[in-house]
Amino acid sequence: MRYLRGIIPAELSCCGKAGSFLQSDFWGDFKARFGWTARAFLADWAGAEALSLLILWRPLAPALSFAYVPWGPELPPAFPTDDGARNGALKELAQALRSLLPGNTAFIRFDPPWYTEGAETAPPRIDPPFSRAGMDVQPPDTVIMGLAASEEELLGGMKPKWRYNIGLAAKKGVVVDRRDEQDLDVFYALYRETAKRDGIAIHGPEYYKTLFVCSREKSAQEFRLYLASHEGVPIAGSIVLFRGPEAVYLYGASSNQKRNLMAPYALQWRAMQDARAAGCMEYDLYGIPPREDPTHPMAGLYRFKTGFGGRIIHRSGSWDYTYRGARKSLFTVAESLRKFLRSIKKR
Repeated sequence: MRYLRGIIPAELSCCGKAGSFLQSDFWGDFKARFGWTARAFLADWAGAEALSLLILWRPLAPALSFAYVPWGPELPPAFPTDDGARNGALKELAQALRSLLPGNTAFIRFDPPWYTEGAETAPPRIDPPFSRAGMDVQPPDTVIMGLAASEEELLGGMKPKWRYNIGLAAKKGVVVDRRDEQDLDVFYALYRETAKRDGIAIHGPEYYKTLFVCSREKSAQEFRLYLASHEGVPIAGSIVLFRGPEAVYLYGASSNQKRNLMAPYALQWRAMQDARAAGCMEYDLYGIPPREDPTHPMAGLYRFKTGFGGRIIHRSGSWDYTYRGARKSLFTVAESLRKFLRSIKKR
């Protein structure tokens, strides 16, 4: 059975109504300011109207480049949900794109958006000829809070200690304010402190400032900066994306000082309240380890985010379809080394 009837190049604006911000024209425009080329297509799926597809392309060397599809492709609502059909569609798409990408494209990487739900469930299966990427680009696992319930019900769905910590922060005088991008330097100072403490890699400050600039140019989404302060001193912060029916917690930071005041809990609760007031139906905490594992270097992140309640979902992660095997092998070696160095930094 053929799933894809055809694919044609299109204007980037066709991605304006994409389901995920990672497939939107906003994201394409934003990444184009940091070394990527954003290209849009219309994929004609059998039995449905054509859907937009955002592809990011980047050169790695004079004779080596790769393409990347973040959280794509988006499939029609009535598309079969079994792994076989989805894998067939993904393979057809990768094959159809080969002639539409630059000739030195060694491979195309996908982050398929479909998922399973439940803490102990396995993610959707991806079959050969796709191979597991050396490292995931987007977090495959996350917690999503449903916001249709009342605030009392949302609090009731949290672990008791999480409700207590939200109340404790308020009792101790932690104040959460929404700020504008002029305060990004304050956030970034906290973010650098967090990165050093947790052994994570972050972008330079211009990356986060450009998010806000690009957001103003595209009306479909809005970035909000929150800072939590105690006695006038910022001690934690977060950046949250509001887009249509969802809000996404993208970046969080906290000081090494006054951690007993539980400011990150207050930040999350304020963002959830604002998202609910803005009409969002979901709040995505955006990224946890794949399972509860006390030996995982980010085990604390798993406990923190799952304690708010919500649905745990699992995507398949990043998968590659190879066009030029020898050149892809060179990239795989370099990526494996990069992953190893990152793992050392987290220890």
